Amino acid sequence: MKEIELAKNIFSNILPKHLFDSIIEKINYLQLNEIRLRCGKPIVVILGTQNYFVCEEGITNNVGRAIFCTKSDIDNIVFRASECSIYAVNEQIKQGFLTIDGGIRIGISGTGVCEDGKIKTIKNYSSLVIRIPHKIRNSSLFALKYILEKEHVNNTLIISPPGCGKTTFLRDFLFQLSQRNICLNVLAIDERGEIAGNCVAENSLLESNFCDVLSFVKKSEAIMLGVRALSPNVVLCDEIGAKDDADAIENACSLGVSVVASAHADSIESLKKKPNFEKILEKKLFSRFIVLSSKNGLGTVGGIFDENFAPLYLGEI
Repeated sequence: MKEIELAKNIFSNILPKHLFDSIIEKINYLQLNEIRLRCGKPIVVILGTQNYFVCEEGITNNVGRAIFCTKSDIDNIVFRASECSIYAVNEQIKQGFLTIDGGIRIGISGTGVCEDGKIKTIKNYSSLVIRIPHKIRNSSLFALKYILEKEHVNNTLIISPPGCGKTTFLRDFLFQLSQRNICLNVLAIDERGEIAGNCVAENSLLESNFCDVLSFVKKSEAIMLGVRALSPNVVLCDEIGAKDDADAIENACSLGVSVVASAHADSIESLKKKPNFEKILEKKLFSRFIVLSSKNGLGTVGGIFDENFAPLYLGEI
């Protein structure tokens, strides 16, 4: 399959050969969601929602057969992912991640180097979390009728804990609009490069005829810039929550632009308690809230609510 061949090309450039042979060649890539590497510890992969150790034959539940990660493995992966220039990608590294081709994000932990209370960089890398996106068709299909009404997009916030399919949902929503030939110009704000991957390459994660992408720009700034410069009907962005996101979203809404976004929360109640969401909720900037979980697999729709948090649909959280 095309996705697997592209993945092999990408991972052959960043993984040491012994890890590439055990992980990419011997594990079902279409089920692979995360690779976790911790210095001196067994390497763990997440297939679907299940954790396994990596062994020479692929996966195992026996830690005695597991491949252990070395400091050299971690340093090698970060160096390769930076295309041999750590300095060139330091703006990403100091935020704790690297995004490489295909929208694959590498979360980085280690020792922070601070100056005047701000992180300048991270060094002495101790663990990596490689998150792998997939195109999952129709993951947004059930909820589509609640978001899209007569070619109008309701302002919608997708919420779930990490790793339950928010970004996948957003990608598929764009696909569904395009499949129906609904010519709404969408601006995707891809601050960390995870929504589109590489939007100018054949391995872009987006399948849409009506989408423009602004990558690696702070969400609040990108929304303001994009609304002025690209005249979208809809702004789409992932993981809102910064203090100035609310102002940018409110401004977009005041100009008649619909907003579809996601945020980390495991329920409506926990969303209400999150900092920086008071304005968004008090002003009812969103008229639809869709709660996702992994109850019956990634992207399970647990509930859909209106602007007053009245349930429009209740499933399993």
